[in-house]
Amino acid sequence: MATSRRILAVDVGTGTQDILLFESGKTIENCFKMVMPSPTVIVAGRVKRATERGQAILLTGVTMGGGPCHWAVRDHALAGFPVAVTPEAARTFDDDLSMVAQMGFEIIDEDEAERRLHTPDLVHIEMQDFDAQAILTALRAFDIEPRVDALAIAAFDHGAAPPGVSDRRFRFDFIARAVQGNPVPSAFAYRMQETPAELTRLRSVASSAARYLRLSGSDAQAPLLLMDTGSAAALGALEDPTVRAQQDCILCNIGNFHTLAFHLVRGKIVGIFEHHTGEISQQRLEDLLVKLADGTLTNEEVFADSGHGALLLPAHQESVRLTPAEQAQTSRKIPFLAVTGPRRELLRGSALHPYEATPHGDMMIAGCFGLLRAFADRDPQFAAYIEPSLLARA
Repeated sequence: MATSRRILAVDVGTGTQDILLFESGKTIENCFKMVMPSPTVIVAGRVKRATERGQAILLTGVTMGGGPCHWAVRDHALAGFPVAVTPEAARTFDDDLSMVAQMGFEIIDEDEAERRLHTPDLVHIEMQDFDAQAILTALRAFDIEPRVDALAIAAFDHGAAPPGVSDRRFRFDFIARAVQGNPVPSAFAYRMQETPAELTRLRSVASSAARYLRLSGSDAQAPLLLMDTGSAAALGALEDPTVRAQQDCILCNIGNFHTLAFHLVRGKIVGIFEHHTGEISQQRLEDLLVKLADGTLTNEEVFADSGHGALLLPAHQESVRLTPAEQAQTSRKIPFLAVTGPRRELLRGSALHPYEATPHGDMMIAGCFGLLRAFADRDPQFAAYIEPSLLARA
């Protein structure tokens, strides 16, 4: 048996992509890491430069995260400049391609895209959440061997909602089913071959991951784990020893675009909500967290407030109810509140006294630590290499 394993963990957010090259047998703080612009921010920048120069753009590749890149391409078309896009890349903007065409984008097949690649003054942009070549180039620039034994990648996926169904409702209905089936944060992690068909963004990552394995000289059959970003960050927060010691806690990841909170009792989810960070103030977030803790938050309240939704599990709450002695240890308005995420300043100075989790000394890599923990949970063979570098299980 080999003496070590190397896992490339990448947490793809809306603002940044957080990258950790884990090597078993090495102190985890000494594993190499990068916090770089997210793929959607990079694509948005390329489109904006094309708009400034008045150039036509051709978008190929796969379905990726929207947000900044979506807005940039929309603005490019509104400015009167041509946008051509292949079907898989077009689903970045809407799963219904007729809606993409209504945005003023020309949908072309792969053969036509290939013919247009040589058009003078055309800007070609490849759409993808996991840029294998960029990461390989960065690692090699620092003389780091890029070969890995496994990949673990997290991204936010609304899922492919049927026509006429709200993306927000579709995503949260999926979250609710996952939590009801397995009430732990790692329920949102999947081996590549087990990834649900409706999670089209995560499934698109697989082709980019295969490219990395090929170009890095890794085993083409190396395992790939895919996970939701918010749950990866929450799971990563538990690598902070202060957080892991809590019997009753709320984990709140305040991302650049989305805020996801879990109420955990003895490691099991008893409640969850997800909202858009830009739609909530500190006071509103405090209100949501208090209601999550006392069991009064409803799905409709969060959805009506432009969020995704909320779920409380009364039956499970009863099964893991704290003993009177455990309850007596908590005099707070809500359970212990741990916060992660690049927008965590939203709760600074809050009356809820949040604790800013710093797993292994680096909050920005919390999602990568969560990916490693989920990998250990999913793959006993790799667990033997991952566990010694992470905190001992509670």
